[in-house]
Amino acid sequence: MAKKYTLNELLIIAVAREINNYDNVILGVGLPTTAGALAKALHAPQANLMMEAGMIDFEPLIPPNHIADAMACKGYACATDLFTAFTTTYRGFVDICFLGVGQIDKFGNLNTTSIGDYYKPDLRLPGSGGAADFISYSKRTVLTMRGGEFVEELEYFTSPGYLGGGDERDRCGLFPEGSGPTKLITQKGIFAFDPATKEMVLVEMHPGITVKDIQKDVPWELKISENLSATQPPSDEEIDFIRKFAPAAAMGRELATEVAFANLFKVLEARGKI
Repeated sequence: MAKKYTLNELLIIAVAREINNYDNVILGVGLPTTAGALAKALHAPQANLMMEAGMIDFEPLIPPNHIADAMACKGYACATDLFTAFTTTYRGFVDICFLGVGQIDKFGNLNTTSIGDYYKPDLRLPGSGGAADFISYSKRTVLTMRGGEFVEELEYFTSPGYLGGGDERDRCGLFPEGSGPTKLITQKGIFAFDPATKEMVLVEMHPGITVKDIQKDVPWELKISENLSATQPPSDEEIDFIRKFAPAAAMGRELATEVAFANLFKVLEARGKI
């Protein structure tokens, strides 16, 4: 009998499956690094994992705390710098990157800066960092969404997807032809982008999720693929790897925080501090 898994684990595994052998992969801290480590360990051993601070072909040991956390690696082929890591992207050497989503519209344009008025926001997000550069110049960009939202219009335009749709991205002349977001992976399903209109299309639903569950999150008339399918469930090997490498990521932030505080209180109680 297959192991039970969380939707958070399925999201990470779906991201890892987008990495192919020999891909040059630029990774951010958190979910992307866990997915990269999983891919390299199980199905893409020759993938070249890179951190934007300049570590090239690194072997993750544990999830890094920041983009230059060499102590989180078993080793790496070479170390450059932030400037060189970015210029490899501009020069077309990055095959795939992964970006988290705060807000996203139907054409894959992103807001990761602020929710509400920019000067007095309801929520201040991490900002662009390298996101605008990576989605602009990587050959493929896979987007992930945990707790973000679909919107008709972004409250702040941080990173370019397909702009107004159709061929507008290629026509403007600012980006490599054929670049742009290829997938959006959420905790409910997987979306692709129509080759002609560049509008988001639902192509896979995670097990136990319905079309209605997904449609209620989307404020426009969602396009649904004629070949809509169920996401392939995780293997025991994939689940075991995530739980060993990044147990907090497997649980999800809310549960991981709850468990951490529960353990802290147990320690304090045992020491007679509370």
